[in-house]
Amino acid sequence: MTEEIETHSEVERSLLKILRLWGGLTENVPLGEKWTKGVMLLQPFDKSLKPKEIPIEDLFHKIVMLRDRLRVLEQNINSNKKLSDEEKVNMQQYVTRCYGSLTTFNVLFKNKEHWFVGEKGGKEE
Repeated sequence: MTEEIETHSEVERSLLKILRLWGGLTENVPLGEKWTKGVMLLQPFDKSLKPKEIPIEDLFHKIVMLRDRLRVLEQNINSNKKLSDEEKVNMQQYVTRCYGSLTTFNVLFKNKEHWFVGEKGGKEE
């Protein structure tokens, strides 16, 4: 019976991976209302150079895609049978640190449950 559960779980993981890769399973993550139609301005120190404006919706979409890819990476690490538990923990720590580095962008999310959480356990940095 254990083999059936493991096999079933492998099939589920594979199916989820395929759905995510092909866009069939995408979570609707809303942008905070105050940022809708906003722009991010990248201003060079040298004022003679032109600033770059990026629609916040575009930046937000890329941040959400990055978060989703980190989640898939986590799943792949955790389900990898060739990695030892110690290797999995070490790799998972790097993923957690990536989440921590991205907490600055939590201000863009409408709902707190979509926030990045690093090692500090949910506090925004």
